[in-house]
Amino acid sequence: MRVSSTGLLKAVVCIALALGIWTGYGSGAHAQVVPGTGRFQAKVSDDFEDPEWKFVHNFPKSSSNIDNQTRYPTGASSNNKWFESLKRGQPDVIKRVPTPPGGLPGSEGAMLMQTLQSGVPGWSTRKWQQDDLLVDVTSALGGFVPVSWSPNFITRVYLPDFDKWENRTGTTFGLRASVLAQRSTFRGSRKKGFLGFLSSSRGRGVEYETLYPGMFIQFNSKTNGYKEDSAYFIIRADERGYDYTGPQIKQTGWWTLGMSFTPDGRIHYYARPGAGNLTAADHIASHNYHDYTCTRFNTYFFDVCSANDGRTWSTPWIIDDTALYFTRR
Repeated sequence: MRVSSTGLLKAVVCIALALGIWTGYGSGAHAQVVPGTGRFQAKVSDDFEDPEWKFVHNFPKSSSNIDNQTRYPTGASSNNKWFESLKRGQPDVIKRVPTPPGGLPGSEGAMLMQTLQSGVPGWSTRKWQQDDLLVDVTSALGGFVPVSWSPNFITRVYLPDFDKWENRTGTTFGLRASVLAQRSTFRGSRKKGFLGFLSSSRGRGVEYETLYPGMFIQFNSKTNGYKEDSAYFIIRADERGYDYTGPQIKQTGWWTLGMSFTPDGRIHYYARPGAGNLTAADHIASHNYHDYTCTRFNTYFFDVCSANDGRTWSTPWIIDDTALYFTRR
C-alpha cells in the first residue's frame, strides 16, 4: 500500500503529539498543567482576608546582591507566609489594602507592594534596582517539591492606570520562581595513544543550576519618546537563555498570571485580563529555560523595581489570591 507524503507527514505529527514530543518554539503541545489545577496548598497561599494581616519590615533591609550585606532580623508577614529576600531585601511598603474594584467576588483585602530605596539602604545608585518578596515553600512544606508533582501557582495583579505608573521606561514588576534544573554536558579530553598519536575521548555528565524563570512587566513611557504609554510582558527565558517580548498589555485593571512546571521539565506561562481563573486558552509560551530540564521546584516570589534615585516611588502593585497547587503529592 502506498502512502502519500502528505499523509505520512500527518501521521508523524499525530504520533508526535500523542507522545508529547512536539517541540516547536513556544509550543503548547507538551502536556501542560493550567495554573490553578490540582490540590490547593494552603500553607503557601494567601488571600489577604485576615483584617489583622501585616508585614513587619525590620529595616534596614538586605542588599547582598550589591554590597554582600545580609541584615538580620529579616522582614516577615504576621502569618509567616511572606518573607524578605536575603539577596535583595523586600519592598519598602507592604501592607493590606481594600481590594480594588473588579477583583474576585467576595474579596475584601489584597496586598500592596511599593518601593523607593530598591538598592542599598541609604544609598541611591540612580540605576534601577529591584526588591523581592517571597514565599518560603520548602520550609513550610518540609522539603523540596519535585516537578513530577506538577507544581503550579496563580495570582491576581492589579495594574493601575498608566498615569499612575513610575514614569520610567523599563522593567517594573515580576512574577518569578526558583527551580533546580539540569542538562547534559559533554566533557572532552586528549591523550597520547598508540605510536604517540593524540586521541580524544568524550564523557557525558550532568550540570545542575538554580534558575529563576518568570514573567516581567515592561513599561514604555511616552516621556521617553514613545508615542503613548504602553506595557507588555517579557518572558524569561527561551531555550537559548534569552528573555523575549510577550503579549502587549492592552488594558489596565486586574490581570491573572500563572506558571506551571510539568514532569517533562518544561515551564509554562499564562496570563489573561480580569481576575477569573486561567484556562488553556491563556497559555503564552512553554520552554526549557536555556535548555535545562526542571527537576525541583523551590519557591515563587515577586519583584518590584524602581529607579533607586532616592525620590521616585515605584509603581504601586497590588496582588490578591495567590495560590500554589500540586496535581499529585
